[in-house]
Amino acid sequence: MAVYTDVSEDQLKSFLTEYDVGTLLSCKGIAEGVENSNFLLKTTTGFYILTLYEKRVAAADLPFFLGLMDHLSQNGLSCPLPIPRLDGESLGELAGRPAAMVSFLDGAWLRKPQAIHCREVGRAMAEMHVAGADFQIRRENALTVGNWRPLWDGSRTRADEVQPGLRAEIDQALSDLELHWPQGLPEGVIHADLFPDNVFFIEDSLSGLIDFYFACNDFLAYDVAICLNAWCFEPDGAFNLTKGMALIDGYQSVRPLSAAEAEALPVLSRGAALRFFLTRLHDWLTTPEGALVVKKDPLEYLRKLRFHRQIGSSVEYGLRRKDMVS
Repeated sequence: MAVYTDVSEDQLKSFLTEYDVGTLLSCKGIAEGVENSNFLLKTTTGFYILTLYEKRVAAADLPFFLGLMDHLSQNGLSCPLPIPRLDGESLGELAGRPAAMVSFLDGAWLRKPQAIHCREVGRAMAEMHVAGADFQIRRENALTVGNWRPLWDGSRTRADEVQPGLRAEIDQALSDLELHWPQGLPEGVIHADLFPDNVFFIEDSLSGLIDFYFACNDFLAYDVAICLNAWCFEPDGAFNLTKGMALIDGYQSVRPLSAAEAEALPVLSRGAALRFFLTRLHDWLTTPEGALVVKKDPLEYLRKLRFHRQIGSSVEYGLRRKDMVS
């Protein structure tokens, strides 16, 4: 989440006349994240999240995102529910941007997640994969292995400004992943961005998943790899095996990984680290001054990529061999 587009009070009040949500009481921009402009609204009927979809989000993808949240909610997953307009549509326009409102979830994201929370995330991720199995709209992953080279090419010439030798290191890492990326793994709808700030907790109980604007169809195990990167490293860069084991155990309590998925987990984890390194690097180099957005350090994911290169087996992430299925 972030704020790139300013909205005036008059514009917002006019926009809200299209909804049955009462009268505006307050509006606050949300600075975390990098993708869209987001605001917390308080009206006489409650709290809502307003999202303005910025240029990097294709308008053609919005029915997928909004439809997916509605589908998952109807299938028992706790996630934001799109608020319909008076004309029955979920999507409107505000300040020259496509815009939508969704329900507000109670809870807060965790700054210091522990193993118990990682298990909850793994379980909820698997429940999302199961609930999304019969979702009828398909969206290809626009940030998978075939898309990384064009993304890298946009930053490559300036990479050594960030760290000397970075260009050559990423050239090699990308070529290796393109050569060894797995094929034929189980696919379905994945969240693709299930970082701690996209998971809400009330005390130690997970209360909901948010921000589905990277969701797509891809390998289900790739979502697990993303979460290993996002949840199981400590601030000093060390991988926490206890957290990895908890996350994978939570996932397998709902949907066991196949042997092929388990074997592919190290390369998927390298790919996930490279994907977030590349998008962070792009944003680090191109985010305009004055945007209300928290820039994220790309080198964090370079360090994770280097760690994953040393992994020879998914057991080193905490996967128990006895739990694998053939």
